[in-house]
Amino acid sequence: MTNCKNIKKPMGKKDFFTIIFIISAFLVVSNFYPAQVSEAKTKVSCQIPENFTGLAKMASPAVVNIRTVKTIKGGGRVYRHFFNSPFGKQEPFHDFFDKFFGNEFQQDFKQRSLGSGFIIDKEGSIVTNNHVIEDADKIKVKLKNGKEFDAEIVGRDPNTDIALIKIKSKNNLPVLKLGDSDALKVGQWVVAIGSPFGLEHTVTAGIVSAKGRIIGSGPYDDFIQTDASINPGNSGGPLINMKGEVIGINTAIIASGQGIGFAIPINSAKRIVGQLKSSGEVTRGWLGVGIQDLSKELLEYYEIKEGKGVLITEVFPGDPADEAGIKPKDIVLSVNGKKVENARELSKLIAVVNVGDMVKVKVLRSGVEKTFKVKIVKREDDKIAGLIPSKGNEYELGIRVSELTSEIVRRFNIAETGGVIVTDVEADGQGTKAGVRIGDIIKEINHQPIETVKDYKNEIKKLKKGDSIQMFIKRINAGFVIVKLTK
Repeated sequence: MTNCKNIKKPMGKKDFFTIIFIISAFLVVSNFYPAQVSEAKTKVSCQIPENFTGLAKMASPAVVNIRTVKTIKGGGRVYRHFFNSPFGKQEPFHDFFDKFFGNEFQQDFKQRSLGSGFIIDKEGSIVTNNHVIEDADKIKVKLKNGKEFDAEIVGRDPNTDIALIKIKSKNNLPVLKLGDSDALKVGQWVVAIGSPFGLEHTVTAGIVSAKGRIIGSGPYDDFIQTDASINPGNSGGPLINMKGEVIGINTAIIASGQGIGFAIPINSAKRIVGQLKSSGEVTRGWLGVGIQDLSKELLEYYEIKEGKGVLITEVFPGDPADEAGIKPKDIVLSVNGKKVENARELSKLIAVVNVGDMVKVKVLRSGVEKTFKVKIVKREDDKIAGLIPSKGNEYELGIRVSELTSEIVRRFNIAETGGVIVTDVEADGQGTKAGVRIGDIIKEINHQPIETVKDYKNEIKKLKKGDSIQMFIKRINAGFVIVKLTK
């Protein structure tokens, strides 16, 4: 009997090639995989800088420390200590100090503050924040090399919190190049340089966390959010990309939020800085309308599917829009062919139009598109403040109302003819909390009939703070309801 285990079969040609193939494949894979891993590691490592030494060394000389002194009227420290106490205005020590010290203890005092800025040209022009130098009696600028200069204000723009100051130097000043903030992408590395808490030329690094942030600081909010450490004293300093270009002006922080800072995009600042440099002030365009965003209900009401456009709530007599023929309830769709999606965007588009220029404003009126040529005039903030009503009677309760027009009656198939219709309810206002809804028809307030917006305002005006309010409301497809609020 033959033992099969001891039989040695000679290797055939087929087996030989199979072994060679397996060995070759193993060698290829073993060589390929480390190469792929190495390449992936290289790509990741290239995205993370080893350090920021070169960038800091290049940019820091053009970043300045700004110290200001301003006079605070109405008393020195002794006065403030005693007269800002829990006793309020009727101070028990007032007669005592007045008798023995007279007005001496109420002398003015000097307030000192710190900020940052950066040099943008050889002539010594420095960009900073308006709040850094506002109302300053003296402005001192200190360079990294220790040299100090007196600075003068060239111009400032409170609406965007941008200011331009200037120093005179015989030496060749270092300058920072302005970059392109529109090209900036979320996740890119950035560096902030400034004087947080007075610690001069502090360099911090982080990434761009978000763009287009609105934080409620002004009508032209459009901030870059970054997690690069920004603190008091950084205000006015540059936010720099990895090329050493300024892509933002460090401006604001959230007091309760660590690692959250905001910078003005440099592209937004370029035009303002240019105007401040040439004329010392900023000129903006004015259309002459009151505007608001389109809510979901308004979109349905006007049968707009795309969800874009801005509703004109008011047209000011004699201003450009009025003279061009634009009317309240028109919906602005575009300006010079550029689509408009919200009220803030429309304001920014008009603001950058040169005074005297003609713009084409396309609106939607009763379902029909119309285009108007409007000649833009200069925006006068003082005048506009008087034109645009503050959130008065119709907003005191977080509610905005409108007349019950024949058009609204027809659109909503409303049988009622008396009352005012709720057109807007603030998200966190009293009206929302009480249950008032957009489309509600207010028929009575505390049993007093409401026929017009004037009636509504008069009834609200009669009430004192803390008074109870009962609104008798007709709600579409729900009948009558009573809503209770407190003024």
